[in-house]
Amino acid sequence: MHAPSDFRSDTVTQPSPAMREAMATALVGDDVLDGDPTVRRLEESAAAWLGKERALYVPSGTMANQVALGAWTRAGDEILVQRFSHVTTFEAGAPGYLHGLQSMTVGGVEGDMDADEVRASLRPDFIHCPKTALVCMEQTHNYAGGRVLPMEQIAAVTGVARERDIPTHLDGARLANAVVASGTPATAWTAHFDSVSLCFSKGLGAPVGSVVAGPADFIERGMLVRKRLGGWMRQAGHLAAAAQLALDTGVERLGQDHALAKDLAARLAAVDGLQADPDTVDTNIAMVHVTRAGLDAATVATALGEHGIQVFPMGEFRLRFVTHLGLGPADVDRLVAAANLVLGA
Repeated sequence: MHAPSDFRSDTVTQPSPAMREAMATALVGDDVLDGDPTVRRLEESAAAWLGKERALYVPSGTMANQVALGAWTRAGDEILVQRFSHVTTFEAGAPGYLHGLQSMTVGGVEGDMDADEVRASLRPDFIHCPKTALVCMEQTHNYAGGRVLPMEQIAAVTGVARERDIPTHLDGARLANAVVASGTPATAWTAHFDSVSLCFSKGLGAPVGSVVAGPADFIERGMLVRKRLGGWMRQAGHLAAAAQLALDTGVERLGQDHALAKDLAARLAAVDGLQADPDTVDTNIAMVHVTRAGLDAATVATALGEHGIQVFPMGEFRLRFVTHLGLGPADVDRLVAAANLVLGA
C-alpha cells in the first residue's frame, strides 16, 4: 500500500536524516535572555543571502509578513497590495486584526501590479484619507501559480513608492524558487525593497521557520512586534539548524521540483477533461483547470483522494499541484493514472 502522493503544498516535506542530525546536535541557548548562537548564525547568513543589514528568525511566513507590517505602519494606516496576495488572502485578516490597517488592493489573478494603477491608488496627503504606509509585492506569486513576476514590473512599482518615500516589503516566502527559475540572485530582487521575508519550510525543506530582513532600525522595531505576537522562542537553535541546512543545501535542488511540475502539467494536459499549460509553469506550482461538464475542482480533488492523490482546489474549477522534495516521477505517474480513472479515460 503506497503512502498518498501529496501535491497539496511544499510545506508537507519531511526533514532528511542530515537535517534531523543537525537539529539534534545544534548548539543552543536561550534566545530571549542571552541569545541562541545557532539562531544568530542563521540570521546573519540569511541577511547576507538576501542582501540586507539584519534578519530576524520567526516561526512562520505569516508572522514574518506581519512583523514587517507592524514595524512599518501605525494603526489607521493603509497598505497597498496585489489583490490576491498572501498578505490579504491567506493570513486571516491579520493586517486589520493585529495592526489596525486597511488594505488597498490592485491587479488581477495573474499577480501583476501595474505601476500606473499603483500610483493612482496611493492616498493623497489629506486629513480625510488614511496614509499609504507600505507597498507590498510577492515573489513568487502563490495565487498566480508560482509565477515569477518580471524584474521590470518590480522595479516600476517600487519606483513609484520611492517617489512618495513609501517603504516597500517583499513577501519572498518562495523567493528561492524565483532565484533558481530566473538565474537572478536574491540580492538583485531584494535590492528594490526595504524589507523582505523568506520561508525555510516550503521548498527548501525545513520543518519550521522564516526570516524577515531589512535595515537595523526596522529589525529593532520588528523585534518588538515579534514579542507582542508571541514569536520570540527559547532554544530555537534546534529549529534554526534545520533552516540553516535548508538555506545552505536546498536552493539549487529546487530546479528538480520545477522540472517535475512542468512535466506534470504537460502530462495532465493530455487527460480529457483537464486543461494545463506547461509553458505557464515557472516554478514548482502547476495550475490545472477542470473542463469536464458537470465536474468542479472540489469534486475532482475528492475523487483523486480516493486513489491516493492529495491536492487542493484553488477556485471553482482550478486545482493547484505543488511539487517538492517528497515527490518524484513515480508520483506523477500515479497522478496521471488516477486522473485518467477519475475522468473516465
